[in-house]
Amino acid sequence: MNINHAQKGFTLIELMIVVAIIGILAAVAIPQYQDYTARAQISRVVGEVNALKSSAESLFNSGAEVVATADNLAADPRQINIGWTGSNLVDDAYGDAAGLQVTNGELPTMTWSVRMGEDASGSVRGVIITISRSLAGAYTCAMTGGTAAQGWKDSYAPASCEHS
Repeated sequence: MNINHAQKGFTLIELMIVVAIIGILAAVAIPQYQDYTARAQISRVVGEVNALKSSAESLFNSGAEVVATADNLAADPRQINIGWTGSNLVDDAYGDAAGLQVTNGELPTMTWSVRMGEDASGSVRGVIITISRSLAGAYTCAMTGGTAAQGWKDSYAPASCEHS
């Protein structure tokens, strides 16, 4: 009686080829994912600070002084909070309240800004996003900070926000 016991399975070469292919795919996918994450974080924070435009415009047009926090209501009842609730991607130590810095809140040329914080990707950490109102009432967005040495790429900046 002749019993044939043929072994079945993958050879070592076949397994090494599969591992090599997975390694190549990971080498391409991981940097792309990191770029996507950084771009999404910048876009999210730009959207969050841009959402304050209507509140700021309403407060300014009613004669109020736009501030990040209304701690001095007894001293100046015209000061009204812009409505910022904060973001986990923003540095809370920056600015007046939850990471928001309001400048010239009583003037038509007011600005507010936030700085990307520790929860943000390393390549966008420290970037300052500033929304500015012109005398004519037009708003612009600008970003400062972020160097190539830390991993910043100009493609992270949304089309509506200029990086310098």
